[in-house]
Amino acid sequence: MTSEPASDAVVCDACPIRCVIKPGRTGSCDRYGNVDGALARLDPLLVLERTQERGGALVPFAARQSDWDGEIVQGADVVVTGAGSGTTYPDYKPAPFIVSSSVAGVDTVTVVTEAIFSYCGVDVKIDTDRHVGAERRLVRARGEAVGHVTTGQYGSQMLSLGGVNHLTGGSKREGMATMRTLLALCSREPVELAVDEGSELVLQAGEPPVINGVVEERMRVGCGSATIGMFAQQWYEHVDEVVVVDDHITGVLSEHQAGRYLDIPATGIRVKGRRSTPGRYFNVAHPGTGWGGTDIEDPLTILDGFDPEVAHPGLTVLMIGTTGEHHAYFVLDDELRPVPAPLPDDLRLSVERITENCEPALTSVLFIAGAGGSLRAGATENPVALTRAVRQMITRVTCGGAPVYVWPGGGITFMVDVTLVPPGAFGYVPTPALVAPLEFTMGRDAYAALGGHMDAIVSLDDVLARPDLRRG
Repeated sequence: MTSEPASDAVVCDACPIRCVIKPGRTGSCDRYGNVDGALARLDPLLVLERTQERGGALVPFAARQSDWDGEIVQGADVVVTGAGSGTTYPDYKPAPFIVSSSVAGVDTVTVVTEAIFSYCGVDVKIDTDRHVGAERRLVRARGEAVGHVTTGQYGSQMLSLGGVNHLTGGSKREGMATMRTLLALCSREPVELAVDEGSELVLQAGEPPVINGVVEERMRVGCGSATIGMFAQQWYEHVDEVVVVDDHITGVLSEHQAGRYLDIPATGIRVKGRRSTPGRYFNVAHPGTGWGGTDIEDPLTILDGFDPEVAHPGLTVLMIGTTGEHHAYFVLDDELRPVPAPLPDDLRLSVERITENCEPALTSVLFIAGAGGSLRAGATENPVALTRAVRQMITRVTCGGAPVYVWPGGGITFMVDVTLVPPGAFGYVPTPALVAPLEFTMGRDAYAALGGHMDAIVSLDDVLARPDLRRG
């Protein structure tokens, strides 16, 4: 038999845990507490007031034009966010706040809630040429699998972390480790991760990644072939041959289209790897943390000598990585062997220019979640109507006031840059799942047409008069 809670305790219904909370205590998520015998959301409701001059790209709640069509408008805008609003999960009752505002005769409605997401994760973009791990390798936090390495992008390595399979499909330890990792990343806190048979990482949204204890300073200027195309003119008449070492596409100036355009003569250089189009080589080395994201420390190991019918003593060669971090200059001796030599000043300028053109390395974190299920019932009696309104762009979706990208296809699956979401907006429940603010904004007539909870609408003035309000 289940014992009844003490008379001075409250039962929290904000998630399936249903914590029994004694006076002055909080539930296991630290978001709800027993305040004077009543269940209360402990963080204040966040209202954003931001002008264009302050750099905010927020969906306006109180529109400043008579024919608002959902686009960003000028002036100071008030946005009631889901941060601190509480939740009505499972949403058999209206969302915590359904707020109206009327400006110049135009009525808008914003449905405000904190959503509980079991189906959520983050995509992490790591600006680096260095190899962090092979695709599909597991990424671990505290020894537990929390995601995997996914397809790399131009100048960046990519991780896919979280998701329902890690949150609820494995052990309790795996689920909790995943939840803590996602919460920290979404809250812009540093997280330590390890890739199976790969690198040790310290990642923090908006900060440079740390790979095997080394802070990454810049992302590559381009692949080896692109680097040849960008800087061929600056090498012309200053060096006979340039090899740009890259894990993906190593470039060779004299063979490259850019070199042909400049009438740079052949040098007889032989490069190991698989030749693609002229001046472009694949698989010159294995991925790693050395030159150009390869595992080599000595660039000469990718060369297979020079053709004696073409090359000559005194021929000069610049070898460089895709960030300018690694570079070396050689002159062929009488045996056509590359001999290290001081880098001429004219070439030093081009090396510095490559480094200058490399953008700062950052860690980017995109929160991805599916806003479906009972969440929609908190907005309307006919849940699919909300999905259709979002799909038809009648309803704008935001996360803590930040703009989101809604994926095509069924459902309301959205992505948001966590650095645009107000600090402290993400939370958790121990099921485990993440909690994030969510807002649906539309015209009042449109809200009525989709079967909205019209009786639950409150005015913006009433919301702004609440004592538990925080302005951002």
